[in-house]
Amino acid sequence: MTVALDLPTAAPSATLLAASRRVGVLDDLRTPYAIEAGDGDPLVRVTAPATGASVAWPAGLDAAPAVAAALEVAGRAEPLPVFARVLADAQLQPLLDERRGPWRPVRAVTAADGTALASVWRSERGDLALPFDPDEAILNLRSERYVEILKPAASRGLKRGAMLAYYRARPLLPRRLQIALRRQFARLQARTPFPRWPAETALHDLQAVVAGMLADVAGRPLPAIAAWPAGHRWAMVLTHDVELQLGHDHLQQVADAERRLGFRSAWNFVPRRYAIDDELLARLRADGFEIGVHGLYHDGRDLESLELLRERGPAMREAAERWGAVGFRSPATHRRWEWMPLLGFDYDSSSPDTDPFEPQAGGCCSWLPFFNGELVELPITMAQDHTLFVILRRDERAWIEKAELLREHGGMALIDTHPDYLVDERMRDAYLRLVERFAGDDTVWKALPRDVSAWWRQRAASELQPAADGWQVTGPAAGQATIELVKGSW
Repeated sequence: MTVALDLPTAAPSATLLAASRRVGVLDDLRTPYAIEAGDGDPLVRVTAPATGASVAWPAGLDAAPAVAAALEVAGRAEPLPVFARVLADAQLQPLLDERRGPWRPVRAVTAADGTALASVWRSERGDLALPFDPDEAILNLRSERYVEILKPAASRGLKRGAMLAYYRARPLLPRRLQIALRRQFARLQARTPFPRWPAETALHDLQAVVAGMLADVAGRPLPAIAAWPAGHRWAMVLTHDVELQLGHDHLQQVADAERRLGFRSAWNFVPRRYAIDDELLARLRADGFEIGVHGLYHDGRDLESLELLRERGPAMREAAERWGAVGFRSPATHRRWEWMPLLGFDYDSSSPDTDPFEPQAGGCCSWLPFFNGELVELPITMAQDHTLFVILRRDERAWIEKAELLREHGGMALIDTHPDYLVDERMRDAYLRLVERFAGDDTVWKALPRDVSAWWRQRAASELQPAADGWQVTGPAAGQATIELVKGSW
Protein backbone atom coordinates (compact mmCIF):
# COMPACT_ATOMS: atom_id res chain seq x y z
CA MET A 1 0.00 0.00 0.00
CA THR A 2 1.06 3.60 -0.50
CA VAL A 3 2.60 5.12 2.62
CA ALA A 4 4.19 8.39 3.56
CA LEU A 5 6.40 9.02 6.55
CA ASP A 6 5.61 12.73 6.95
CA LEU A 7 3.41 13.16 10.01
CA PRO A 8 0.55 15.67 10.32
CA THR A 9 1.32 18.83 12.23
CA ALA A 10 -2.22 19.45 13.50
CA ALA A 11 -3.60 17.43 16.38
CA PRO A 12 -5.79 14.68 14.86
CA SER A 13 -9.19 13.50 15.98
CA ALA A 14 -9.29 10.27 17.95
CA THR A 15 -12.19 9.00 15.83
CA LEU A 16 -11.21 9.05 12.18
CA LEU A 17 -13.56 6.19 11.39
CA ALA A 18 -16.52 4.38 12.95
CA ALA A 19 -17.45 0.85 11.88
CA SER A 20 -20.49 -1.30 12.46
CA ARG A 21 -18.24 -4.30 13.22
CA ARG A 22 -14.55 -5.11 13.48
CA VAL A 23 -12.65 -4.48 10.23
CA GLY A 24 -9.65 -6.71 9.56
CA VAL A 25 -7.83 -4.29 7.27
CA LEU A 26 -7.90 -1.56 9.95
CA ASP A 27 -6.87 -4.05 12.63
CA ASP A 28 -3.92 -5.14 10.50
CA LEU A 29 -2.82 -1.52 10.07
CA ARG A 30 -3.57 -0.76 13.74
CA THR A 31 -5.52 2.29 12.52
CA PRO A 32 -7.80 3.52 15.33
CA TYR A 33 -11.56 3.34 14.80
CA ALA A 34 -14.71 3.16 16.89
CA ILE A 35 -17.31 0.39 16.71
CA GLU A 36 -20.92 1.57 16.57
CA ALA A 37 -24.06 -0.53 16.11
CA GLY A 38 -25.40 -0.62 12.58
CA ASP A 39 -29.11 -0.18 13.59
CA GLY A 40 -30.36 -2.86 11.21
CA ASP A 41 -28.26 -1.70 8.28
CA PRO A 42 -28.00 -4.62 5.80
CA LEU A 43 -24.47 -3.50 4.97
CA VAL A 44 -21.29 -3.42 7.03
CA ARG A 45 -20.40 0.26 7.04
CA VAL A 46 -17.25 2.21 7.91
CA THR A 47 -18.01 5.92 8.22
CA ALA A 48 -15.75 8.94 8.54
CA PRO A 49 -17.43 11.33 11.03
CA ALA A 50 -15.55 14.31 9.62
CA THR A 51 -16.94 13.89 6.11
CA GLY A 52 -20.04 11.75 6.69
CA ALA A 53 -18.94 9.49 3.80
CA SER A 54 -18.61 5.73 4.18
CA VAL A 55 -17.37 2.50 2.65
CA ALA A 56 -19.87 -0.36 2.83
CA TRP A 57 -20.13 -4.00 1.82
CA PRO A 58 -22.72 -6.76 2.19
CA ALA A 59 -23.16 -8.85 5.32
CA GLY A 60 -25.11 -12.05 5.82
CA LEU A 61 -24.27 -13.92 2.62
CA ASP A 62 -24.02 -17.29 4.34
CA ALA A 63 -26.13 -19.10 1.75
CA ALA A 64 -24.14 -17.81 -1.22
CA PRO A 65 -21.14 -19.78 -2.53
CA ALA A 66 -17.76 -18.09 -2.76
CA VAL A 67 -16.52 -17.56 -6.31
CA ALA A 68 -13.31 -16.71 -8.10
CA ALA A 69 -13.76 -13.10 -9.24
CA ALA A 70 -11.60 -10.18 -10.31
CA LEU A 71 -11.76 -6.48 -9.45
CA GLU A 72 -10.70 -3.71 -11.81
CA VAL A 73 -8.07 -1.57 -10.08
CA ALA A 74 -6.56 1.60 -11.49
CA GLY A 75 -2.88 1.24 -12.31
CA ARG A 76 -2.90 -2.55 -12.12
CA ALA A 77 -2.17 -4.29 -15.41
CA GLU A 78 -4.54 -7.16 -14.65
CA PRO A 79 -7.73 -7.30 -12.59
CA LEU A 80 -7.19 -8.12 -8.93
CA PRO A 81 -8.14 -11.72 -7.99
CA VAL A 82 -10.88 -11.88 -5.35
CA PHE A 83 -12.16 -15.09 -3.76
CA ALA A 84 -15.38 -14.36 -1.89
CA ARG A 85 -19.16 -14.35 -2.03
CA VAL A 86 -20.25 -11.62 -4.43
CA LEU A 87 -23.54 -9.73 -4.47
CA ALA A 88 -24.78 -8.94 -7.98
CA ASP A 89 -25.72 -5.39 -8.92
CA ALA A 90 -29.44 -6.23 -8.91
CA GLN A 91 -29.07 -7.44 -5.30
CA LEU A 92 -26.74 -4.73 -4.00
CA GLN A 93 -28.29 -1.64 -5.58
CA PRO A 94 -31.60 -1.85 -3.59
CA LEU A 95 -29.51 -1.88 -0.36
CA LEU A 96 -27.75 1.40 -1.15
CA ASP A 97 -28.93 4.43 0.81
CA GLU A 98 -30.68 6.77 -1.64
CA ARG A 99 -30.37 9.62 0.87
CA ARG A 100 -26.68 9.74 -0.02
CA GLY A 101 -27.54 10.81 -3.56
CA PRO A 102 -27.57 8.95 -6.87
CA TRP A 103 -25.28 5.91 -7.10
CA ARG A 104 -23.37 4.74 -10.13
CA PRO A 105 -21.10 1.76 -10.84
CA VAL A 106 -17.45 2.82 -11.07
CA ARG A 107 -15.45 -0.44 -11.17
CA ALA A 108 -16.37 -3.84 -12.57
CA VAL A 109 -16.13 -7.17 -10.74
CA THR A 110 -15.91 -10.01 -13.25
CA ALA A 111 -15.85 -13.79 -13.27
CA ALA A 112 -12.74 -15.72 -14.27
CA ASP A 113 -13.94 -15.81 -17.89
CA GLY A 114 -14.42 -12.03 -17.96
CA THR A 115 -18.21 -11.98 -17.71
CA ALA A 116 -19.72 -9.30 -15.47
CA LEU A 117 -20.62 -10.33 -11.92
CA ALA A 118 -21.08 -7.07 -10.03
CA SER A 119 -19.73 -3.56 -9.55
CA VAL A 120 -18.17 -1.21 -7.04
CA TRP A 121 -20.61 1.69 -6.58
CA ARG A 122 -20.04 5.34 -5.69
CA SER A 123 -22.62 7.85 -4.49
CA GLU A 124 -22.81 11.48 -5.52
CA ARG A 125 -21.42 12.52 -2.13
CA GLY A 126 -18.45 10.13 -2.31
CA ASP A 127 -19.67 7.01 -0.50
CA LEU A 128 -18.37 3.67 -1.79
CA ALA A 129 -19.98 0.21 -1.78
CA LEU A 130 -18.19 -3.07 -2.47
CA PRO A 131 -20.17 -6.13 -3.63
CA PHE A 132 -18.08 -8.47 -1.43
CA ASP A 133 -16.67 -8.56 2.10
CA PRO A 134 -12.94 -7.70 1.86
CA ASP A 135 -12.20 -9.38 5.19
CA GLU A 136 -13.67 -12.62 3.84
CA ALA A 137 -11.60 -12.29 0.67
CA ILE A 138 -8.39 -11.73 2.68
CA LEU A 139 -9.15 -14.68 4.97
CA ASN A 140 -9.77 -16.89 1.94
CA LEU A 141 -6.27 -16.05 0.73
CA ARG A 142 -4.46 -16.47 4.05
CA SER A 143 -6.24 -19.74 4.85
CA GLU A 144 -5.83 -21.02 1.26
CA ARG A 145 -9.57 -21.57 0.93
CA TYR A 146 -9.20 -20.23 -2.59
CA VAL A 147 -7.93 -23.73 -3.45
CA GLU A 148 -11.37 -25.11 -2.62
CA ILE A 149 -13.02 -22.36 -4.67
CA LEU A 150 -10.84 -22.99 -7.71
CA LYS A 151 -11.02 -26.79 -7.78
CA PRO A 152 -13.89 -29.27 -7.44
CA ALA A 153 -14.12 -31.35 -4.26
CA ALA A 154 -13.33 -34.60 -6.08
CA SER A 155 -10.08 -33.15 -7.41
CA ARG A 156 -9.08 -31.90 -3.93
CA GLY A 157 -9.65 -35.30 -2.38
CA LEU A 158 -7.70 -37.03 -5.13
CA LYS A 159 -4.78 -34.62 -4.75
CA ARG A 160 -4.58 -35.03 -0.96
CA GLY A 161 -4.79 -38.80 -1.33
CA ALA A 162 -2.00 -38.79 -3.90
CA MET A 163 0.16 -36.63 -1.59
CA LEU A 164 -0.30 -39.02 1.33
CA ALA A 165 0.40 -42.03 -0.88
CA TYR A 166 3.59 -40.41 -2.19
CA TYR A 167 4.95 -39.73 1.28
CA ARG A 168 4.20 -43.25 2.42
CA ALA A 169 5.92 -44.72 -0.62
CA ARG A 170 8.83 -42.27 -0.74
CA PRO A 171 11.15 -44.18 1.65
CA LEU A 172 10.93 -47.15 -0.73
CA LEU A 173 11.84 -45.14 -3.84
CA PRO A 174 15.45 -44.67 -4.97
CA ARG A 175 16.61 -41.10 -4.50
CA ARG A 176 17.15 -40.55 -8.22
CA LEU A 177 13.63 -41.73 -8.96
CA GLN A 178 12.20 -39.39 -6.32
CA ILE A 179 13.95 -36.42 -7.93
CA ALA A 180 12.94 -37.46 -11.43
CA LEU A 181 9.29 -37.69 -10.36
CA ARG A 182 9.45 -34.30 -8.64
CA ARG A 183 10.99 -32.66 -11.71
CA GLN A 184 8.33 -34.14 -13.95
CA PHE A 185 5.57 -33.01 -11.61
CA ALA A 186 7.14 -29.53 -11.32
CA ARG A 187 6.50 -28.93 -15.02
CA LEU A 188 2.79 -29.33 -14.37
CA GLN A 189 2.90 -27.32 -11.14
CA ALA A 190 4.61 -24.40 -12.91
CA ARG A 191 1.47 -23.90 -15.02
CA THR A 192 -0.62 -22.98 -11.97
CA PRO A 193 -2.15 -19.56 -12.71
CA PHE A 194 -2.79 -18.68 -9.05
CA PRO A 195 -0.99 -17.88 -6.88
CA ARG A 196 1.71 -16.64 -9.20
CA TRP A 197 5.33 -17.65 -8.55
CA PRO A 198 7.75 -16.33 -7.40
CA ALA A 199 5.52 -13.58 -5.99
CA GLU A 200 1.79 -13.08 -5.64
CA THR A 201 0.66 -9.58 -4.70
CA ALA A 202 -3.14 -10.14 -4.63
CA LEU A 203 -3.58 -10.07 -0.85
CA HIS A 204 -1.50 -6.96 -0.27
CA ASP A 205 -3.02 -5.24 -3.29
CA LEU A 206 -6.51 -5.92 -1.94
CA GLN A 207 -5.55 -4.54 1.47
CA ALA A 208 -4.19 -1.43 -0.26
CA VAL A 209 -7.40 -1.00 -2.25
CA VAL A 210 -9.58 -1.15 0.86
CA ALA A 211 -7.25 1.08 2.88
CA GLY A 212 -7.19 3.55 0.00
CA MET A 213 -11.00 3.62 -0.11
CA LEU A 214 -11.15 4.27 3.63
CA ALA A 215 -8.58 7.07 3.39
CA ASP A 216 -10.57 8.59 0.50
CA VAL A 217 -13.81 8.77 2.50
CA ALA A 218 -11.91 10.02 5.57
CA GLY A 219 -10.52 12.85 3.49
CA ARG A 220 -7.04 12.37 4.92
CA PRO A 221 -4.30 9.71 5.17
CA LEU A 222 -4.83 7.00 7.77
CA PRO A 223 -2.23 6.49 10.49
CA ALA A 224 -0.80 2.98 10.81
CA ILE A 225 1.85 1.21 12.87
CA ALA A 226 4.65 0.18 10.51
CA ALA A 227 5.28 -3.53 10.05
CA TRP A 228 8.78 -3.55 11.54
CA PRO A 229 10.33 -2.12 14.70
CA ALA A 230 13.05 0.46 15.21
CA GLY A 231 12.70 2.06 11.79
CA HIS A 232 13.59 -1.10 9.86
CA ARG A 233 11.98 -1.19 6.42
CA TRP A 234 11.94 -4.97 5.94
CA ALA A 235 13.01 -8.17 7.65
CA MET A 236 15.29 -11.08 6.80
CA VAL A 237 14.74 -14.29 8.74
CA LEU A 238 16.99 -17.34 8.32
CA THR A 239 15.62 -20.79 9.16
CA HIS A 240 16.85 -24.35 8.59
CA ASP A 241 15.07 -27.70 8.70
CA VAL A 242 17.41 -30.46 9.88
CA GLU A 243 15.89 -33.51 8.24
CA LEU A 244 18.61 -36.16 8.58
CA GLN A 245 21.58 -37.13 10.73
CA LEU A 246 23.81 -35.77 7.96
CA GLY A 247 22.43 -32.27 8.39
CA HIS A 248 22.60 -32.51 12.19
CA ASP A 249 26.28 -33.47 12.04
CA HIS A 250 27.32 -30.79 9.53
CA LEU A 251 25.29 -27.70 10.49
CA GLN A 252 28.04 -25.95 12.44
CA GLN A 253 29.83 -24.72 9.31
CA VAL A 254 26.71 -22.86 8.17
CA ALA A 255 26.04 -21.49 11.67
CA ASP A 256 29.60 -20.20 11.96
CA ALA A 257 29.37 -18.44 8.59
CA GLU A 258 26.06 -16.81 9.53
CA ARG A 259 27.53 -15.57 12.78
CA ARG A 260 30.47 -13.97 10.95
CA LEU A 261 27.97 -12.14 8.73
CA GLY A 262 26.06 -10.76 11.71
CA PHE A 263 23.07 -13.12 11.50
CA ARG A 264 21.56 -15.75 13.74
CA SER A 265 19.14 -18.39 12.46
CA ALA A 266 16.58 -20.91 13.66
CA TRP A 267 17.31 -24.64 13.45
CA ASN A 268 14.29 -26.96 13.37
CA PHE A 269 14.97 -30.52 14.53
CA VAL A 270 12.95 -33.76 14.22
CA PRO A 271 12.64 -35.31 17.71
CA ARG A 272 12.32 -38.99 16.68
CA ARG A 273 14.16 -39.42 13.40
CA TYR A 274 17.85 -39.26 14.30
CA ALA A 275 20.13 -38.87 17.31
CA ILE A 276 20.12 -35.29 18.57
CA ASP A 277 23.07 -34.00 20.56
CA ASP A 278 21.72 -31.96 23.48
CA GLU A 279 25.11 -30.28 23.84
CA LEU A 280 24.93 -29.09 20.23
CA LEU A 281 21.52 -27.54 20.89
CA ALA A 282 22.83 -25.93 24.06
CA ARG A 283 25.77 -24.39 22.17
CA LEU A 284 23.46 -23.05 19.48
CA ARG A 285 21.14 -21.49 22.06
CA ALA A 286 24.04 -19.98 23.99
CA ASP A 287 25.32 -18.41 20.78
CA GLY A 288 21.98 -16.71 20.10
CA PHE A 289 20.51 -19.19 17.63
CA GLU A 290 16.97 -20.51 17.93
CA ILE A 291 15.73 -24.10 18.14
CA GLY A 292 12.40 -25.22 16.66
CA VAL A 293 10.40 -28.41 16.18
CA HIS A 294 10.06 -29.98 12.73
CA GLY A 295 7.34 -32.58 13.19
CA LEU A 296 7.80 -35.79 15.15
CA TYR A 297 9.14 -38.38 12.67
CA HIS A 298 9.26 -36.38 9.40
CA ASP A 299 7.07 -38.99 7.76
CA GLY A 300 4.49 -36.58 6.32
CA ARG A 301 1.75 -37.88 8.63
CA ASP A 302 1.53 -35.38 11.52
CA LEU A 303 -1.50 -33.71 9.89
CA GLU A 304 -2.90 -36.82 8.22
CA SER A 305 -5.86 -36.83 10.61
CA LEU A 306 -7.03 -34.92 13.65
CA GLU A 307 -6.70 -38.07 15.75
CA LEU A 308 -3.06 -38.56 14.75
CA LEU A 309 -2.28 -34.89 15.36
CA ARG A 310 -3.71 -35.16 18.88
CA GLU A 311 -1.78 -38.38 19.43
CA ARG A 312 1.54 -36.88 18.34
CA GLY A 313 1.04 -33.38 19.71
CA PRO A 314 2.13 -34.07 23.31
CA ALA A 315 5.44 -35.61 22.18
CA MET A 316 6.19 -32.62 19.93
CA ARG A 317 5.37 -30.17 22.71
CA GLU A 318 7.50 -32.18 25.16
CA ALA A 319 10.45 -31.85 22.78
CA ALA A 320 9.74 -28.12 22.46
CA GLU A 321 9.78 -27.69 26.23
CA ARG A 322 13.01 -29.66 26.54
CA TRP A 323 14.68 -27.59 23.83
CA GLY A 324 13.24 -24.21 24.79
CA ALA A 325 11.47 -24.05 21.41
CA VAL A 326 8.41 -21.89 20.69
CA GLY A 327 8.14 -22.42 16.92
CA PHE A 328 6.97 -25.22 14.65
CA ARG A 329 7.38 -26.12 10.99
CA SER A 330 5.55 -29.03 9.48
CA PRO A 331 7.57 -31.49 7.39
CA ALA A 332 7.06 -30.86 3.66
CA THR A 333 5.09 -27.76 4.77
CA HIS A 334 1.91 -29.81 5.19
CA ARG A 335 -0.75 -27.61 6.75
CA ARG A 336 -4.43 -27.33 7.59
CA TRP A 337 -5.70 -23.93 8.63
CA GLU A 338 -8.12 -25.11 11.30
CA TRP A 339 -5.63 -27.50 12.89
CA MET A 340 -2.44 -25.44 13.08
CA PRO A 341 -3.45 -23.56 16.28
CA LEU A 342 -4.00 -26.96 17.94
CA LEU A 343 -0.25 -27.63 17.79
CA GLY A 344 0.20 -25.46 20.89
CA PHE A 345 3.17 -23.37 19.68
CA ASP A 346 3.71 -19.62 19.80
CA TYR A 347 4.21 -19.48 16.03
CA ASP A 348 4.03 -21.70 12.98
CA SER A 349 6.11 -21.32 9.82
CA SER A 350 4.65 -23.99 7.54
CA SER A 351 2.88 -21.85 4.95
CA PRO A 352 4.69 -20.44 1.92
CA ASP A 353 3.54 -17.15 0.48
CA THR A 354 3.40 -18.89 -2.89
CA ASP A 355 4.89 -22.22 -3.91
CA PRO A 356 3.44 -24.39 -6.67
CA PHE A 357 6.30 -26.89 -6.41
CA GLU A 358 5.69 -28.38 -2.98
CA PRO A 359 3.58 -31.56 -2.63
CA GLN A 360 0.94 -29.30 -1.04
CA ALA A 361 0.98 -26.48 -3.56
CA GLY A 362 -0.49 -23.07 -2.90
CA GLY A 363 0.37 -20.48 -0.29
CA CYS A 364 -1.07 -17.79 1.95
CA CYS A 365 -0.17 -14.95 -0.47
CA SER A 366 1.31 -12.88 2.38
CA TRP A 367 4.84 -11.61 2.85
CA LEU A 368 3.94 -10.33 6.33
CA PRO A 369 3.12 -12.29 9.49
CA PHE A 370 -0.53 -12.72 10.43
CA PHE A 371 -2.69 -14.38 13.07
CA ASN A 372 -4.51 -17.68 12.75
CA GLY A 373 -6.54 -17.44 15.94
CA GLU A 374 -3.95 -17.02 18.69
CA LEU A 375 -1.18 -18.51 16.54
CA VAL A 376 1.24 -16.25 14.67
CA GLU A 377 1.96 -17.49 11.15
CA LEU A 378 5.35 -16.60 9.67
CA PRO A 379 5.16 -17.31 5.93
CA ILE A 380 8.09 -18.84 4.06
CA THR A 381 8.62 -16.21 1.38
CA MET A 382 11.75 -17.50 -0.38
CA ALA A 383 12.05 -20.64 -2.51
CA GLN A 384 13.40 -23.65 -0.65
CA ASP A 385 16.96 -24.72 -1.51
CA HIS A 386 16.09 -28.21 -2.73
CA THR A 387 13.31 -26.85 -4.93
CA LEU A 388 15.46 -24.11 -6.40
CA PHE A 389 18.70 -25.98 -7.04
CA VAL A 390 17.68 -29.63 -7.46
CA ILE A 391 14.12 -29.61 -8.84
CA LEU A 392 14.17 -26.39 -10.89
CA ARG A 393 17.96 -26.37 -11.45
CA ARG A 394 18.17 -22.60 -10.93
CA ASP A 395 20.77 -20.52 -9.07
CA GLU A 396 20.69 -17.92 -6.30
CA ARG A 397 19.61 -15.12 -8.61
CA ALA A 398 16.01 -16.25 -7.97
CA TRP A 399 16.62 -15.75 -4.23
CA ILE A 400 18.22 -12.34 -4.74
CA GLU A 401 15.43 -11.10 -7.01
CA LYS A 402 12.74 -12.16 -4.53
CA ALA A 403 14.61 -10.63 -1.59
CA GLU A 404 14.93 -7.33 -3.44
CA LEU A 405 11.21 -7.37 -4.25
CA LEU A 406 10.43 -7.98 -0.58
CA ARG A 407 12.75 -5.17 0.43
CA GLU A 408 10.99 -2.85 -2.01
CA HIS A 409 7.57 -3.73 -0.57
CA GLY A 410 8.61 -3.79 3.08
CA GLY A 411 8.02 -7.51 3.44
CA MET A 412 9.71 -10.39 5.23
CA ALA A 413 12.33 -12.49 3.44
CA LEU A 414 11.99 -15.73 5.39
CA ILE A 415 14.09 -18.50 3.89
CA ASP A 416 14.02 -22.23 4.68
CA THR A 417 17.19 -24.15 3.83
CA HIS A 418 18.44 -27.58 4.87
CA PRO A 419 21.92 -28.42 6.17
CA ASP A 420 21.39 -31.87 4.63
CA TYR A 421 21.61 -30.16 1.21
CA LEU A 422 24.02 -27.39 2.19
CA VAL A 423 26.76 -30.00 2.58
CA ASP A 424 26.91 -29.50 -1.20
CA GLU A 425 29.53 -26.76 -1.52
CA ARG A 426 27.80 -25.19 -4.53
CA MET A 427 24.50 -24.82 -2.68
CA ARG A 428 26.15 -23.68 0.55
CA ASP A 429 28.18 -21.00 -1.21
CA ALA A 430 25.07 -19.75 -3.05
CA TYR A 431 23.17 -19.49 0.23
CA LEU A 432 25.99 -17.63 1.94
CA ARG A 433 26.31 -15.22 -0.99
CA LEU A 434 22.64 -14.37 -0.51
CA VAL A 435 23.16 -13.73 3.20
CA GLU A 436 26.32 -11.71 2.59
CA ARG A 437 24.57 -9.57 -0.03
CA PHE A 438 22.17 -8.14 2.56
CA ALA A 439 24.40 -8.32 5.64
CA GLY A 440 25.36 -4.65 5.33
CA ASP A 441 21.86 -3.34 4.58
CA ASP A 442 21.03 -0.99 7.46
CA THR A 443 17.32 -1.01 6.55
CA VAL A 444 16.87 -4.74 7.24
CA TRP A 445 15.86 -6.29 10.54
CA LYS A 446 18.03 -9.40 11.02
CA ALA A 447 15.53 -11.24 13.14
CA LEU A 448 14.93 -14.68 14.56
CA PRO A 449 11.44 -16.04 13.96
CA ARG A 450 10.66 -15.98 17.68
CA ASP A 451 11.52 -12.25 17.71
CA VAL A 452 9.23 -11.58 14.74
CA SER A 453 6.40 -13.44 16.47
CA ALA A 454 6.96 -11.53 19.72
CA TRP A 455 7.01 -8.22 17.84
CA TRP A 456 3.83 -9.06 15.94
CA ARG A 457 2.06 -9.72 19.24
CA GLN A 458 3.38 -6.47 20.73
CA ARG A 459 2.27 -4.55 17.66
CA ALA A 460 -1.21 -6.13 17.77
CA ALA A 461 -1.53 -5.18 21.44
CA SER A 462 -0.61 -1.53 20.78
CA GLU A 463 -2.76 1.42 19.73
CA LEU A 464 -2.42 4.77 18.04
CA GLN A 465 -3.55 7.77 20.04
CA PRO A 466 -3.77 11.43 18.96
CA ALA A 467 -0.97 13.68 20.17
CA ALA A 468 -0.28 17.39 19.91
CA ASP A 469 2.02 16.94 16.92
CA GLY A 470 0.27 14.00 15.23
CA TRP A 471 -0.03 10.44 16.55
CA GLN A 472 1.71 8.37 19.18
CA VAL A 473 1.88 4.65 19.83
CA THR A 474 0.76 3.37 23.21
CA GLY A 475 1.19 -0.17 24.46
CA PRO A 476 4.01 -2.73 24.37
CA ALA A 477 5.32 -1.61 20.94
CA ALA A 478 5.58 2.06 21.94
CA GLY A 479 9.35 2.14 22.33
CA GLN A 480 10.08 0.54 18.95
CA ALA A 481 7.17 1.36 16.65
CA THR A 482 7.22 3.69 13.66
CA ILE A 483 4.10 5.48 12.40
CA GLU A 484 3.21 5.51 8.71
CA LEU A 485 0.44 7.27 6.81
CA VAL A 486 -1.70 5.38 4.31
CA LYS A 487 -2.89 7.58 1.46
CA GLY A 488 -6.17 7.35 -0.40
CA SER A 489 -5.59 5.76 -3.78
CA TRP A 490 -7.37 2.78 -5.30
